[in-house]
Amino acid sequence: MSISRRVFVKSGGLALFSLGLDPLFLARAAFASYPVPSSPALSRPILVCLFQRGAVDGLNMIVPHGDPMYYRERPRIAVPDTDVVDLDGYFGLHPRLAALKPLWDAKRLAAIHAIGSPDATRSHFDAQDYMESGTPGVKATLDGWLNRYCQHDREHQDTPFRAVAFGPELPRILAGTAPSLAIADLQAFGLRAPQPAARDRLTRAFEELYAGSATGLLSASSREAFEAVQTLKRVDPTQYQPANGADYPRGKLGKAMLEIAQLIKADVGLQVAFADVTGWDTHVNQGASEGQLAARLAELGQTLTAFAQDLGEKLEDVVVLTMSEFGRTVRENGNSGTDHGHATAMLVLGGPVNGGRVLGKWPGLDPASRFEGRDVAVTTDFRDLFAEVLARHLGARDLSAIFPGFTPDPARFPGAISA
Repeated sequence: MSISRRVFVKSGGLALFSLGLDPLFLARAAFASYPVPSSPALSRPILVCLFQRGAVDGLNMIVPHGDPMYYRERPRIAVPDTDVVDLDGYFGLHPRLAALKPLWDAKRLAAIHAIGSPDATRSHFDAQDYMESGTPGVKATLDGWLNRYCQHDREHQDTPFRAVAFGPELPRILAGTAPSLAIADLQAFGLRAPQPAARDRLTRAFEELYAGSATGLLSASSREAFEAVQTLKRVDPTQYQPANGADYPRGKLGKAMLEIAQLIKADVGLQVAFADVTGWDTHVNQGASEGQLAARLAELGQTLTAFAQDLGEKLEDVVVLTMSEFGRTVRENGNSGTDHGHATAMLVLGGPVNGGRVLGKWPGLDPASRFEGRDVAVTTDFRDLFAEVLARHLGARDLSAIFPGFTPDPARFPGAISA
């Protein structure tokens, strides 16, 4: 029998790939004698990170509609003041994010503007790497800041589902020595019991895959793979129905957030979840109230709204953090789009959030205050926001180890999490 499913380790963390109808059939067969982990009660805070990969235009996401310079610099792509969902008289939501306004009013949603990296690169690859490694300007960092958090906080190592990425591979942010899972499709974790003969063949093949490991990491990770499968067998993700009338949009983001909600409500010990949200590189025909960017924002807003509805009271333990490698130019380009910029806007959603406010020091859009004369200047280092979420929500203590070469200071925290 040929083996068409894989379980393998990448960057020190276990990546579970869905490559067929029953992707972890092999691991389940190999370790059928292990006990099924019990279901711990939800008693831990949870962080969900969404990476808006491609550099979202923060100015059209959280619109400074009270600044005439915004409309002067964007004659074709500025969101009309009459369409903006006003937040505080100066800033407002893009109209396709209107579904988030009730969360804002309930103090469950905050925005941080003029946030980004101290590194000036406009390379997607480098800026994403720096944001995920947590070491802007340093390319030699081997692990991601979320993985380093898991390495240094050992209180929640009782489950293979502590740190999970939803996608086809383990992202940079979760790479490192702390075990992490990458799940391409929760629904595809088939649960059929193999026949004895097939099970024996698969068991031998699985043992051969892990034979000769000198570090012990591979064998330990294979056990995690089995425990993950056994837990999902009990949870049975194919039977999940969102609660409270939640309606997730079709697409990768809606699917990923639905599956994150499943794991949260299944009480399998999830503490850190990660998902990518692609399609934000709007050089051409970006659009204003409608168009390319508006469609992506509509999906984001509908997904976050559905997620909050689905979780219900469990949202009190959850923080959702959006991030993007950099923003876009203040001035629109000749193709009715925007080019790579510097600072952007990020969102923080959840029960512990100090919501209903646009946080951070706003530098303004006057040309004299722009970065290199063209971009929104960075006034909040992204590490200060990330450190605040880790410290005040997840209880991290050794922040300097999570962000090497940087000293997070509570005095610089933007105030996104209720103390």
